[in-house]
Amino acid sequence: MKSIAITGPTSGIGAETVKGLVLSFDKIYLMARSEAKAKAMIDTFPEKDRSKFSFIHLDLADMDSVKLAAQTLSGMETALDVLINNAGGIFGEKIVTKDGFELTFSANHLGHFLLTELLLPILLKSGHSRIINVSSEAHRTAKVNFEDLQYQQKSYNSFIAYSNAKLFNILFTKSLVEKYEEKGLKSFSLHPGVVKTNFAKENAGIFGFFWILGSPFMITPAQGAQTSIFLAKINSKEIPNGGYFKKSKAVKPSTAGNSKRMRDILWQKSEELLKPWLKI
Repeated sequence: MKSIAITGPTSGIGAETVKGLVLSFDKIYLMARSEAKAKAMIDTFPEKDRSKFSFIHLDLADMDSVKLAAQTLSGMETALDVLINNAGGIFGEKIVTKDGFELTFSANHLGHFLLTELLLPILLKSGHSRIINVSSEAHRTAKVNFEDLQYQQKSYNSFIAYSNAKLFNILFTKSLVEKYEEKGLKSFSLHPGVVKTNFAKENAGIFGFFWILGSPFMITPAQGAQTSIFLAKINSKEIPNGGYFKKSKAVKPSTAGNSKRMRDILWQKSEELLKPWLKI
């Protein structure tokens, strides 16, 4: 019985990823905020496939929600084969979550970091599990200040905040391999392409303007999902563990993306910030 969990599965790339993987898995856990959207999506599949799906409420901007989601899934599944950390977003203004975290940092990195750490016990029980983190080529423009991850000192820049978070996805991927490869874990990150979705609809700034301007040249969500689908299905022995992928091929990330110093600092900072929720 092969099982998979995916965040952000009800629209855009996430929904197309689910469509591309439904025949390859016996249990599919949709981790999202809206149960209504999840149910509506499940209803689009043939009746014979609908029993594969389970909805688990998850809000990546609420660490209590993340912890409860991980506990729920761990109670439903003894071993998880694949986790796709797909959800993410860019936000035009600085928003602080109820936990005190800047929203871009929380929704794109911290929430997935916590979810993954809490699911590691059932992922490692699989013996051949893989974690797929949806990053972006935007990581190449990151400007990280580890002493100001929440933009408490410097003024908020939505695109840099997003670029930093996408770099963190790559660094997190490589840390997972360093720490857990010997236990059978595979982890990959990817750039889905510049996809025409509602991704930047909340960004009213210059980035949102250029997003709308460039939309005629973007690829479809179905095309954007192909690398995630590829990484979930391919024999993992055929691709480099910890690799960063674009158009289903391994490519070199930025110099920062390969930095052991940065990934070690990120792991330490993330665990410090999430300490209240990492406690058993």
